[in-house]
Formats: sequence, structure tokens, C-alpha cells
Amino acid sequence: MDPVIIVGAGPVGLTLSLALARQAVPSVVLDEGPPVDEPRPARTAVLRPDMAALVERLGCTTLRDEGGRWAGWRLLRRGQTVRSVPLGDGVTPAPLHIPQHALTRGLRGAAASHQLIRLVPESRLDSLEQDDAGVTVHTRGSQDAWWRGSHVVGCDGARSTVRKLLGIRFPGRTAVERHAVAALRTELPWPGEALLHRRPPWRSGGEEITARPLPDGVWRLDWLLPPRGELVTPDALVARVRDTLAGWCGETPPYDLLDTGVHTLHHRLARRWRVGRAFLAGDAAHLLGAVGAHGLDEGLRDADNLAWKLAQCRHHGTSETLLDSYQAERRAAVAARLRAADQWLTVLRGGGGLRGRVPGAARAHDSLLGEAHLGRGPLGAPSVHTHSPLAPEYASSQTAVGTETGAPVDDVRVTAPDGSTARLWDRLGHGRLLVVLVAPGTGVWDRRHWVSAGVMPRLAAAVAALPMRAELLVTESYPGASAHTVLLVRPDGHLAAAFAGVRPAELYAAADAVRGGAPAAARTDRTADVT
Repeated sequence: MDPVIIVGAGPVGLTLSLALARQAVPSVVLDEGPPVDEPRPARTAVLRPDMAALVERLGCTTLRDEGGRWAGWRLLRRGQTVRSVPLGDGVTPAPLHIPQHALTRGLRGAAASHQLIRLVPESRLDSLEQDDAGVTVHTRGSQDAWWRGSHVVGCDGARSTVRKLLGIRFPGRTAVERHAVAALRTELPWPGEALLHRRPPWRSGGEEITARPLPDGVWRLDWLLPPRGELVTPDALVARVRDTLAGWCGETPPYDLLDTGVHTLHHRLARRWRVGRAFLAGDAAHLLGAVGAHGLDEGLRDADNLAWKLAQCRHHGTSETLLDSYQAERRAAVAARLRAADQWLTVLRGGGGLRGRVPGAARAHDSLLGEAHLGRGPLGAPSVHTHSPLAPEYASSQTAVGTETGAPVDDVRVTAPDGSTARLWDRLGHGRLLVVLVAPGTGVWDRRHWVSAGVMPRLAAAVAALPMRAELLVTESYPGASAHTVLLVRPDGHLAAAFAGVRPAELYAAADAVRGGAPAAARTDRTADVT
């Protein structure tokens, strides 16, 4: 089988290769850089819980040792704490914070050990051609070579060669924000808690400062810089560090400065994310870095969304609807986040004059910005595929649950018919649908009783007849769902539909919609049979 050619061996490209391999699809990962990334402690990523779970189940081992899950979230205004949110308490999941070089190293290690993935460093792409059967690319570098693949995916960053070779425009705004950044080892009054400090009372504090903890007493600090292009010298940045630590601790505590930098954040969105057999993902498709450090998280969502669709087409025949849905879903999701950022950032950063005119506006805006950093609210919540071309048509048997249709499902504990138990997210990523029956009380029954009782035999037969591979699971409860609710979950963990009871015909129709209808080859075969 021709492999999928992935251009770029950053976290997005490596995640895509591992997600494809998990679904028995080979890939070649071409990267113009060396096989080892330079450590940059000040360059970090915040992953929402579901994306952290994705990376972990793909075999990335660095999350446990070099990533940190926050114990809480604290919002300060001037000199006072106005909100404190405990995290990781079973109620509010904690995001994961990790240096990007550590994440990349863990993903590269997992990819290097997989027989379906070939990593090719120091290979710069310089041509790309497509035909009806596949793609051909050429690289220069350590070796000049031609590569043949079924598809090509550009995960090669903001200056993407794939995007340029495809002639895709990349419009947007430059220098939306700038942040001075420092990674340092010290002790702060809030061990393990992430912090957003709005309008700190010392002169060098500026409009806002964030502090995000990492393991071993390391913190990443970000200072929002004025929009007029203030020059940040090393001495000025050290002064900011000392003033900030003194402002939080009463005096400047001992600290070890590990890394510094200035991050300039841009908002850009590629006009197209698919051209024939070529796709864009991650920074090659979008730049979104203004709120909450979730830009890489969005790139991982691109990889998760695209992987199961390429695998489905590889193993069961191409559906153009399914492949087109990658752009329709992911581009719409990022575009919505960019629109929300453009709408709110001026107000949130103190502009627009609303603070003086609307009572309580400052507190509401602080809360909205804090929610964005936590991965919630209009600026931070994971995307919902409300208008997806894969969305099933509404049926009268559909019912509402605590998860909006098209949104990522909650990570509840589930039981398989063989009696094994796991978390729901752990069952994702195999290219199959998940059908989850909400059945209170099954946890205390012996498996041989409930697997053949009530609606289970009828549901098992319905699942076996679906047009996509599917796994039947049972859960004691799901937020907002009543007994005998049946959830249909896509391979990437988004809720496709929820039904009140076992409805085989409606379940089949929903699964058919999720796969984008019958593959082209199957439709051709049926036509031939008729004629």
C-alpha cells in the first residue's frame, strides 16, 4: 500500500502518523529539520484533557514526567484574588502543560518504534504532483529522493511549503499580540496553580501576566506587551521577572532563569485545507495563538479529525463527502474561534470603553478570559461540529443529553460485552464507531446476566449490522442521559447522535451519515449489479 506522506515532524505531523498507524495505515514523515529538537523551556503548549488523552494513548511517554496538570486556576485583579477554581478533583478536569520539545520528543520516540511509520529527517520538499491514483513528491537534503503516496498532508508550519506548492492563500492579521516570555525555577505562593493576573499593581506589570506551572518547580510567565512595539531587552525582561516575583511574594525570591523570548502572535486561516489528495493541518492551515496557549491543541484536533477519515477511505473505499468534511468541520471550528477572538480581544484587553459604561463588565470580562485559559467558554471550549456534512438527519427518536450533538463526549467509565472496563476516551482512535448504552445498575450485575437481558440482544444485533465497524459499550450513567439512552460516538470522540432507546433503523442511518455515505466504489458496484 502506498503510505500517506506527512510533511513536517512536529507534534501535529507525528500525532497524525501515530493515529494513522493505530488504524493500520502506513506513513512516511518528511522533515527538513534534524531528528532532535533544541530544548526551549519557554515554548510550551497547553492541551485540553481530551487531547492530552489522545497523545497519551498514542504512546507519548513524556507527558507523565515532563508535563504538569494544574492543581487549580487563580484569577487576580490588581492586588486581590477574585476567583479560584480547583482542578483535577473529578469535577473539573485539569489541562496539561508541557514544553513543546518534550512533547515532540515523546511523540517521535513512539513513532520511531512503530513499523508502519518511516521518519526521514533533513529532507526538504521542493515539488508535489497529484494524479487520480496518488501523489508524488520530491525532497532534497541528506538524500534527493522521489516519494509516492496515497495522500499528502502538510503539517510543515506557518511557512508551509505544501501550502505554497498548492497555491493556497493564507490571509489574516499579523502581530495581533506580543508577549514577553520567561521560563524559570522558583517558588510561588500558589504551588501547582495556574494564574492570570489582570492589571497588577506594580508599574512593569502591564495589562496582564500569566503564570503556568510545570514539574520540578518550573514556571512559564507571560507578560502582555503594549501594542506599539516596545523593545524588550534582556535587562528589561529580567527587571519584569524581579518586579513580578516581588509583587507576588513580597520580595524577590531566589530563582533560576532557564529561557526567555518574545512571542508574536498572528491570526491566519488558509483559504482551503484540501486540494484533491493534499491536505493542510496545524500551523500550515491556521495560526491561532491569542488566548490560552491552545494553538497546538487545535492542530492536534486537526490530526485526530483527519486520521480516521483517511483510514476509513483506505480500508473501505473513498467517500468524497467524508474527505471534504475535514475542511468543513475543522476550518469552520478555527474560523469561529478566530471570529470570537477578534470580537472580544479589544474589549478584554481594556479597549472599547465598555468598562466605564457597563456595571460589572470588568469582572465579566475577567471571567471570560479566565474561561478561555481553562479551555472553556466561547474563546476556549473545544469545537462543536454543528453544521457538519456528516451530521445525521434529525429523527424523532433523538434525545438531548449533557453533551451537545457534534461536541466531544465526556470521559465516563464504560464496560464492554466481554466484561472488561475502561474509560470511554481509551476506546477511541481505532477507526470504529462507539455505541454506548446508558444502563444504570449494570455495574453490580454479573456480566452473564445483563449481556443477554433487556434491550442488549436487540442492540447488539443492530450494532453488528451497522455500515461501519462499531464497538458496543455500556455505562452506568452519562451526564443528562436517562436510562436506555443510546449514544453514537464518532471515531474521534464527537457525539453523532443520542437516541431514546434502541432504534436500529435510525442508528443505521446515523452511522451511514457519519461515514459520508457509501464509498464511491461501493456505489459503482451496486450500479453495475443493477445494470
